[in-house]
Amino acid sequence: MRLPRWAGTLAAKSAAFITVMCCALAALLGVLVHVSVTDQTVAQARDQALDRLTEATGAYEAGDALPRGARVDPRGLPAQLRALALAGDRGTMVARDDGRPTMWAAGPADGHRALAVAVDYSQQARTIAGLDSSILWSSAPAIGATLLVGAFAVTRVSRRLHGTAQVARRISAGDLDARVHDPRTEDPTRPQDEVAAVAAALDGMAASLQSKLLSEQRFTADVAHELRTPLTGLHAAAELLPPGRPTELVRDRVAALRTLTEDLLEISRLDAGRERLETDAEALGALAERVVRASGTETEVKVVRDVWVETDRRRLERVLGNLVANAHRHGRGPVVLTVEGNEVTVRDHGDGYPEYLVAHGPQRFRTEGGAKGHGLGLTIAVGQAEVLGARLCFANAIDGGAVATLTLP
Repeated sequence: MRLPRWAGTLAAKSAAFITVMCCALAALLGVLVHVSVTDQTVAQARDQALDRLTEATGAYEAGDALPRGARVDPRGLPAQLRALALAGDRGTMVARDDGRPTMWAAGPADGHRALAVAVDYSQQARTIAGLDSSILWSSAPAIGATLLVGAFAVTRVSRRLHGTAQVARRISAGDLDARVHDPRTEDPTRPQDEVAAVAAALDGMAASLQSKLLSEQRFTADVAHELRTPLTGLHAAAELLPPGRPTELVRDRVAALRTLTEDLLEISRLDAGRERLETDAEALGALAERVVRASGTETEVKVVRDVWVETDRRRLERVLGNLVANAHRHGRGPVVLTVEGNEVTVRDHGDGYPEYLVAHGPQRFRTEGGAKGHGLGLTIAVGQAEVLGARLCFANAIDGGAVATLTLP
């Protein structure tokens, strides 16, 4: 049987710990009770045997008949007890006589003989054995009940921890509205435990992170909107400049600034989550060829298996166009765009993607190795792919080069 996800290592370890501790406690209590009852039983039997030995010694010295159970040099007398009696001392010992538990008491008689008394110890032995059996059988249900109660308490804690971990994963995946909402944190009258403290800290961190990201998104959108008006005027003024090299440089920089502003506006719209799809049936191979022609680059298109997909043509062209442009800008030729079913691959033969990009995805305004750019092209491609419901992955080929794989739904 497969355990629930929340019944993981913590629950298993806790159950094993509780079981071991219960067994150890039951064994300790059982030993203590066994030793105490055995000592008491043996002491009573010893006193009874010594009393009978005293009575038998008096009868033997007076020459009277020995009481029942008293004998001189009996055959079943333990050797140790016989040696003690021949040495002139009295003693007792539990041994077996004719297969039955017997309490022996022995003392000296005539110097070289031993006078012994045998008291039946069978009843006391059965009492101790019954006590041991009762301890054993009562310990089993007690351990089981304790294990069930402990497992219930531990699984409640592990279930809360699992819920907190799920919320943390949702936050790391981009769901900044996710919260734990632990009942103990929302009700101050309830006692606060460590799990509630972790949940409260995670909720506070998520709220703070969400506030900062929203502020950053608003700042990006506001800056991009504010730049559009002066850039429009700057572009119009640049068109009026006389022809020449300085004019070309000005127009080139103005165009780059306008592109950056439009990219920032597009990112702000993607961050806000207000993008809506306009789907239509498209032949993927033909769409890829149109993207390559529009890019004006020397990109080889391979259509292994063409399919029709329901998608937003404008957004898909934006994703593929950004991937092709990034391959030519930061990689080396030949650049190959491959269509195989609903999977489109763009590969170059340059130095490959940086390690941070392969591990965590593109990050805006971050480039490495002296590369030019703002890191917005791949960021937009990932955002538009998410709107399309597609998955965009980045990897490096074994024989060199960067590989971007777009899998459409």
